[in-house]
Amino acid sequence: MGMRWDGQAVSVDDGALPGLQRIGFVRSVRTPQFDGVTFHEVLCKSALNRIPKASQLPFKYTVNGYRGCSHACRYCFARPTHEYLDLNCGADFDSQVVVKTNVAEVLRREVSRPSWSRETVALGTNTDPYQRAEGRYGLMPGIIAALADSGTPFSILTKGTLLRRDLPLIAEAAGRVDVSVAVSLAVADPEVHKDVEPGTPTPQARLGLISAIRDAGLDCHVMVAPVLPYLTDSAEDLDTLLGQIAAAGATGVTAFGLHLRGSTRGWFMDWLARSHPELVAPYRDLYRRGAYLPQDYRAMLHERATPLIAKHGLAPDRRSFRTVTTPAAAPAEPLQPTLF
Repeated sequence: MGMRWDGQAVSVDDGALPGLQRIGFVRSVRTPQFDGVTFHEVLCKSALNRIPKASQLPFKYTVNGYRGCSHACRYCFARPTHEYLDLNCGADFDSQVVVKTNVAEVLRREVSRPSWSRETVALGTNTDPYQRAEGRYGLMPGIIAALADSGTPFSILTKGTLLRRDLPLIAEAAGRVDVSVAVSLAVADPEVHKDVEPGTPTPQARLGLISAIRDAGLDCHVMVAPVLPYLTDSAEDLDTLLGQIAAAGATGVTAFGLHLRGSTRGWFMDWLARSHPELVAPYRDLYRRGAYLPQDYRAMLHERATPLIAKHGLAPDRRSFRTVTTPAAAPAEPLQPTLF
């Protein structure tokens, strides 16, 4: 298969190369198995990304094997990072996926240094490490092994059921280092899911993933985020989703509402105008002061969801509904484009 891919390297003449050249661009690849997606293979110089102290995130280091994501979630906070590569935050983010083909090798070298402090490394904070591309490139087994072999604790956040493939590796690693696994699942309704997260596994498939993680002897936290105002925030919707999550065996949940930062806001609002035009004015009102939901809405969401979380026996994270996150959660602030 690798040789067939070699013959499908393509020349990119759409302005993408100038940005990609800065990060060790090797070649661009298309394959019939991933119709509509172009992979831009790069050789990274560094795998560990140190998070600026000003970000106030509960972890200091991340590893991201991919840039861009075929999950195509309309609300993805990481979209603006594609602009650093001279690619747009919309369709390009969904279809032009950067792959750090040597990330595991570089990571192993970095975490083997005497100076490495073995602080927790977060995986899945920018784009999903188990998006469809991982089925082809298989970066995560090498990343997991490099961290576990060096005694480095790590967390994983994903919507991707491909994580099932690596459950034996993750469980084995958890016997040696602290491992946190979290699944992102915020939409129960199949039609809303299909429209707002078109490239992700179905809610039912992710509920199955939660059960598989628990069956492997691991805890599984669930990120009910982002809750979408007027689309997924009703008591009925939350009750249904939390009940399903509890039945799947989740060990806890964290929930918070949608934030719309940078160019993600325009991309999301364009989608909203097409799919739910009646909500454009209410959303403009909600987000009139910036990227985050107003305090009164957040208080309402907290009051609505807290008794439902208790009802279903799901231990809430003590920071639920705030715009900070758990170590296994996506940051409220997009990571700066310093990932390569």
